[in-house]
Amino acid sequence: MDIPLQKKRFTTSKILLIGGGILLAAIIIFVIIASTGGAKLNVEKERLSIAAATQGVFQENIPVNGVVMPITTIYLDALEGGRVEEKFVEDGTIMKKGDPILRLSNTDLELSLVNQETQVYNLLTQMQISQNQASQNTINKVNQYTDVENGLIEAKRLYDLNKKLYDKDVIARQDLIKAENDYNYQKERMRLSKKILKQDSMAVKQEKGQVASSYARTENALELMRRKVADLVVRAPVDGQLTSLGAEIGQSKNKGERLGQIDVLSGFKVRVDIDEHYISRIYTGQTGSFDFNGENYTLIIKKVYTQVTNGRFQVDMEFEAEVPEGIRRGQTLQIRVALSQEKQALLIPKGGFFQQTGGNWIFKVSDDGNTAYKVNIALGSQNTEYYEVLSGLEPGDNVITSSYDNYGEVQELILKN
Repeated sequence: MDIPLQKKRFTTSKILLIGGGILLAAIIIFVIIASTGGAKLNVEKERLSIAAATQGVFQENIPVNGVVMPITTIYLDALEGGRVEEKFVEDGTIMKKGDPILRLSNTDLELSLVNQETQVYNLLTQMQISQNQASQNTINKVNQYTDVENGLIEAKRLYDLNKKLYDKDVIARQDLIKAENDYNYQKERMRLSKKILKQDSMAVKQEKGQVASSYARTENALELMRRKVADLVVRAPVDGQLTSLGAEIGQSKNKGERLGQIDVLSGFKVRVDIDEHYISRIYTGQTGSFDFNGENYTLIIKKVYTQVTNGRFQVDMEFEAEVPEGIRRGQTLQIRVALSQEKQALLIPKGGFFQQTGGNWIFKVSDDGNTAYKVNIALGSQNTEYYEVLSGLEPGDNVITSSYDNYGEVQELILKN
């Protein structure tokens, strides 16, 4: 009777096949682990920038460039058009108020002045003639009034005399009536003469007012024309330095055309360009600081120009204290404009690591200083020197702040002396 043989579950070939599969899986797992960041890299410590996270005072600010400008600039425009005949000074001259800068010629304007002066003189002559006639007319009326007054006095004398004589029956009633009529006639003449003299006085007074008003208007027009001709000589409106004088002898300048400017030298301001991203966070009264000749100086924003041009807007800043000695117009300053108040925060210096990590992680140096490994962090605000650390680090932790360009997906750095 045959005895059935039990079939073996693992043959030699099957064992070899399983072992090979396990080995292959191990290799694949190793490659995956290596490719997902488990790799290490040897780096020389002297090529790295290592800094400690420290607790300190932090203020958010942005770096900007500002140009030093005079605190006040007066622009010189041609009040009247004309040809440049003469230049009295050159660009850069220190001027006093009223000093002549250049002279223009305008024959049409000068001819208009002559015509205006002629009209004024003619009007004055006519007014004098009219006044003389009015005066003579008044004198005649006064003489007539005097004659009437004398006639009235004589008529009253005769009437009173004839009345007494009539009462004594010396003269006839007819003579008394005649004297009385003459007296009444002279009284009426006197009343009319007074009325005429009063009307003449009012007319003369009114005419004098009209003449004076007409003369004043004409004189003002002449004075205005004289000023227009005088404006052909361009003068300094204030004390200061003449800059940007753009006029040469023989050039024709239109009315309103820019000729140059006067910079008032009593002080300076700084015109700053700022990215439009910060326009909602900039306001008057904010401060900024800059270093000059080894000293730190503070500026205050006095005016914000909200118009955006090419992605930037401008502000004017003035010096909080005295202007630094040696500063010059047109000089460029590197300014740190403060966007927040000072506060206590955990800080790490700014560095090239941010370009690769976006501030989401950083290489932290181990306590023994031999390795550095990735740690997740969260950064807040920044200024020109530091990042504010919100989480992931503690005071005293050393981190690598230099660039991570060559580290790829390396998870750990082996630091070599």
